[in-house]
Amino acid sequence: MQKRNSLTTLLIVVISAFYLADHYLFQNSFPPLFDRLLLVKHYVYGDGKAIGTSTGQWYRLITVALTHASWTHLILNMLSLYQLGTAVENYFGRLKYSFILIISLLVASLTSITFNPSVVAVGASGMIYGLFGALLITGRRMGVDWRQMAGVVVLNLALSFGIQGIDWRAHIGGLIGGSIATILINGFHRPKKSLGYI
Repeated sequence: MQKRNSLTTLLIVVISAFYLADHYLFQNSFPPLFDRLLLVKHYVYGDGKAIGTSTGQWYRLITVALTHASWTHLILNMLSLYQLGTAVENYFGRLKYSFILIISLLVASLTSITFNPSVVAVGASGMIYGLFGALLITGRRMGVDWRQMAGVVVLNLALSFGIQGIDWRAHIGGLIGGSIATILINGFHRPKKSLGYI
């Protein structure tokens, strides 16, 4: 059962709070809060001001997870984070779970700006795909049917390719990042508890 003070719950609250703040508190700020946090390699405003990782704003590799395009986008991502994150956090513990999330997000963001540099990216889905990677690598130890999990991952990736506007490069990057992070920690990991559900 998920603890009340879990990192997963905290992340959902923080990410949702940033979405609400952007839409209701900072609507008239310039540049908007949304623009200050999203992932972009290089963008120039009409007044000549440039933003993006190319200008040294590398924090965007992380803050992209605080931005979402719509209520639907936010809700779907937070539901996924709750379901997947609860299982991974309970199994690995907060510190190793944090490591998986950060590596997943960094690899997802770097993959996005490397292979699709002209696109503006938003959302926490790169990080969430990292949790898919963690479950694929460790699912059997956690009591999860890895074949069922693989089917879910394939279905989600297929949707990523099929729906216009989804940054599938970030999804693949997150999946790879989460898998690598999990492999790195599995060698010396002693699980907090064994789980039979996600």
